[in-house]
Amino acid sequence: MKIAVVLGTRPEIIKMAPIIDEIVNRDIELCLIHTGQHYDKEMSDNFFKDLEIPAPDYNIHVGSGSHGKQTGLMMKGIEEVLMDEKPDIVLVQGDTNAVLAGALVASKLHIAVGHVEAGLRSFDMTMPEEINRRVCDVTSSMYFIPTEESAINLLAEGYSRKNLIITGNTVVDACFRHLEIAKKRGFEEESLADLDIDNMDNILTLTMHRAENVDDKTRVTNIISALKELSDMNIIFPIHPRTKKTLQDFGLFDELNNLDHIHIIKPIGYLDFLQLTSKSTLILTDSGGLQEEAITLDVPALTLRYNTERPETVTAGGNILVGSDKDVILENANKILNDDEFAQKMKDAVNPYGQGDAAEKTVDAIQEFYDNGLLNIEAPEDIMTSFERKMALINEDITVKDFEEKNNALIHMVFDGEKMRFPSDELNLKEMCVTYDEFQ
Repeated sequence: MKIAVVLGTRPEIIKMAPIIDEIVNRDIELCLIHTGQHYDKEMSDNFFKDLEIPAPDYNIHVGSGSHGKQTGLMMKGIEEVLMDEKPDIVLVQGDTNAVLAGALVASKLHIAVGHVEAGLRSFDMTMPEEINRRVCDVTSSMYFIPTEESAINLLAEGYSRKNLIITGNTVVDACFRHLEIAKKRGFEEESLADLDIDNMDNILTLTMHRAENVDDKTRVTNIISALKELSDMNIIFPIHPRTKKTLQDFGLFDELNNLDHIHIIKPIGYLDFLQLTSKSTLILTDSGGLQEEAITLDVPALTLRYNTERPETVTAGGNILVGSDKDVILENANKILNDDEFAQKMKDAVNPYGQGDAAEKTVDAIQEFYDNGLLNIEAPEDIMTSFERKMALINEDITVKDFEEKNNALIHMVFDGEKMRFPSDELNLKEMCVTYDEFQ
C-alpha cells in the first residue's frame, strides 16, 4: 500500500506529523507532497527536521497568490505527482487551498481521498475555509472525524456512516508529541528568552489575524480597548506582519506597544509557541487550531469570533466565544484571572478531541479499507439499486448493525429523544427515532 500526503501550511504539517509517524513506523510506503503554500527558508530547511518527520518527496513551490491562482497551480503540480506515483489513497488535512486542490485532483484521477479533520462546519460561507472543507468532503472516500458532533454534520448532509471514522483529532497527538520535542530544546526565540517566560505570572497569549477582526476598525478598537484594561495580565502578542500594518494604519499600534503589560514580539516558531501556550493562564485568539490546542493543554480560551467550527470546545466548557465585545472580553478574562473555581472548571473541561490515539486509529482504518478492497474506485458494473427513504420509531431491542441486516437498510440519522446520536454498529436503537434507506 502507498499513501500520499498533501501538505500546504504549517498547521497541516503539525497535525499530520503523528499520522506520518504512524505510516513510517508501520513500513507503509509514503509519498509526501508539499505544495509550498507557506514557503520560506525556515519551512524548507528546518520545519520538517524540527518536528522529526521526513522531508517532502516533492515541493511544488506554489507560494502566495489569489485563491484561484494558488489552487490552480497546486492542482497542476499535484496531478503530475499523482499520475507518476499512483498511490492507493491521498490524505489531506483541514480546510486550506492545498486540501481543495489535493482532493479535487485525486478524485478526478479516481484515487481515494481521505479527509483528516472532516465534518467541521462554521456554517459561514463567507469563509474560504468553509468552502474548501465542504468541497473536500464531497470528493472523499474516507472521513477521519474528530468528534461525534462533526460526524453528525456529515450524516445530516447525506454521507454514509460506513465511511465515517471518529478518530479524535490529531491535534492532541501533535500537542503531546511536539511539546516533548519543544521542552528538550527550550525557548529558542530571543524575545521570549529575554522576557523570562518561565518566571512570568498571569500570561495572556494573544493571536489576532483574521480579516473580520483586524480589517474592521470598530472591532479591532474594541479588542484593543479591552487589552488596555487587562493591566493585571502579562499579554504576549506575537504579531502577524499584516496585523501590525493594519494597526499602524489605524493609528493603534504605538498606543498598544507603549503599554508596560503588553509585550509585542515578532511571530515565533511553532515549538516556541507551543511552550508559550502551555505556560499561559489564558489564550485570547481568533485562530481555529489554537482553540483545539488550548483545551488539549488545559488552558482556558476566549475566542475573538462570533462563530466557530470547533463548537465542541465551547460545549465542553474550555472555550468561550467573546466576539469583539470589550465588556464580554473583560468580564471573562477577569473571571479566569480572579475566580479560581471558574478558571479551574475551564481547565478541567473534558477534551472532546480524544486522548492522543487519533493517528493510530486513522492508519488502522486505512489498512482495513485497503485489505478489503474499499479504496478501489471503479465504474459500477451493476444496475443501480433502488431504495426508499423511511423514518421509524424503533420499539424493539436491536443494534444498528442488526437493524440494517434485518431490513437491508442503511441508517442515516438517530435521535434518542434528547439529542442526535452517531449510529455506530453497537448502538442499541430501542425507543429511538431513525431515518434510513431501505433497499429494494
